[in-house]
Amino acid sequence: MVLFAVRRLSQEQSPVRIAVTGSIATDHLMTFPGRFADQLVGDRLHTVSLSFLVDTLNVRRGGVGANICFGMGQLGVRPILVGAAGADFGEYRAWLERHGVDTASVRISEVLHTARFVCTTDADHNQIGSFYTGAMSEARLIELKTVADRVGGLDLVHIGADDPEAMMRHTEECRARGIPFAADYSQQLARMEGEEIRGLTEGAAYLFTNEYEAALVETKTGWNAEEVLRRVGTRVTTLGSKGVRIEREGEEPITVPCPQEEAKVDPTGVGDAFRAGFLSGLAWELGLERAAQLGCMLATLVIETLGTQEYELRRSHFLERFTKTYGEDAAAEIRTCLS
Repeated sequence: MVLFAVRRLSQEQSPVRIAVTGSIATDHLMTFPGRFADQLVGDRLHTVSLSFLVDTLNVRRGGVGANICFGMGQLGVRPILVGAAGADFGEYRAWLERHGVDTASVRISEVLHTARFVCTTDADHNQIGSFYTGAMSEARLIELKTVADRVGGLDLVHIGADDPEAMMRHTEECRARGIPFAADYSQQLARMEGEEIRGLTEGAAYLFTNEYEAALVETKTGWNAEEVLRRVGTRVTTLGSKGVRIEREGEEPITVPCPQEEAKVDPTGVGDAFRAGFLSGLAWELGLERAAQLGCMLATLVIETLGTQEYELRRSHFLERFTKTYGEDAAAEIRTCLS
């Protein structure tokens, strides 16, 4: 059971319209073959001036909004990406469009570059990084009504980590216009106070967190677990390697395990992939358990790959692994959707 009416796809009906708001960024990842600690002089830390000659540079596409949309596009659901980027977004836009993402609602800044994370990792896996917000700060200028008018209405808005003012504006607009929304503050949770979190949560159709964030939400808002459930439709809590727990007030929780990964390469973007699969399952009217299974399977592909958008979804392989974990009856439900 879901909180908004998802229309089954047919020739007579329009596709389900899910907008995903969130950050759009690129990651510049470098490796230093030595140890940062060897370069630090204890009594000169107040005047540090260092430059590290790095061995490698990897530029990866990222940002939670773009990552989620990429995953949905891989599954064949055409999501609407809502966020802000710079004039340097052209190549990234083309990549997303090739993978089934509607990018027409991305705001392009006239003066700022696309958000960027620059990080150097040493031989001990210590990191020195910087995050440039850039054009992301202009996401607060985007009006969801404009997006809805362009596509003929919105069935759900997923509000992911972004410029904090943008997240609040999108939430308030969804309430005012009666658009169901999903609250997913993730990385922004640490900087938010209780009042902000309560404002982003109240009335959400879905609340996404990991297990630690779930506890932090309760601590900062002053709400206990039961009070959180009274304020949202469905609470979705990812549990790392243990899978995901889905809770609704007055109902027994649903726990979904993860498929066994073939390799554990990089956990970055795993949560975004889960959300992509879950939202796609909702768009296909699969129900909460099946949507969570789809999300866990997609997340497993990401943990086996270096980079948040570098995985490939091969239908037969995907279905084989899905069937092995969740059974033939579950696989039969998603087989038609994937085709």
